[in-house]
Amino acid sequence: MERLQLICGGVAQNSVEDLTPDILGWAGRVYEQQLGEEKFTFVEDVKDPKSVTLLIKGPNQHTIAQVTDAVRDGLRSVYNMIVDKSVVPGGGAFQVACAAHLKSDAFFKKVKGKAKWGVEAFADALLIIPKTLAANSGHDIQDSLAKLQDEYSDGNICGLNLITGEPMDPELEGVFDSFRVLRNCVASSSSIASNLLLCDEMLKARQMGRQPGPGGMEGPEMSQ
Repeated sequence: MERLQLICGGVAQNSVEDLTPDILGWAGRVYEQQLGEEKFTFVEDVKDPKSVTLLIKGPNQHTIAQVTDAVRDGLRSVYNMIVDKSVVPGGGAFQVACAAHLKSDAFFKKVKGKAKWGVEAFADALLIIPKTLAANSGHDIQDSLAKLQDEYSDGNICGLNLITGEPMDPELEGVFDSFRVLRNCVASSSSIASNLLLCDEMLKARQMGRQPGPGGMEGPEMSQ
């Protein structure tokens, strides 16, 4: 009912006594069609459509579910781009550039103490994205990453071409990443890693408590 109001321009009513010409909607064509075992009503040729329905067909339920997920992801990406009003060059271009910036002398020398090792580890973790892209596309990981880093050192924005394994300009090729997704990944990666480390320490401490004590006796946790 909500979608019919949006596409036809009418107003939902609870009683026929309230029907007036100004609350009626308009549609050029309304028909019923049977697809499989179910019947669907199609409303087409409306004047000012503000809502649509995508009809997805497939040979089985698994294929339909996959296509549905792909369509939903695509629409969500477009929506995020419209809301954020920005995109990020894709193909691993952002990760290569960010890792190079973290390891550059201009930034790395400003970091003092143990934080240096954290910055270096974070930079190496960012390179997992271009490495995974190269591995999934069947190219040599080290060669592809070295070419990307060399191209970036020359002052060019470069991502990985999954077909050739060579650096490419993502802006010219039309390859972009969602700004919102990358922002959330960078913001949450450190906290997720910290939580995992804390979880490992807890499991390790629990296992140590179960180890047999002197003389074959159980640990304090099991003895209680």
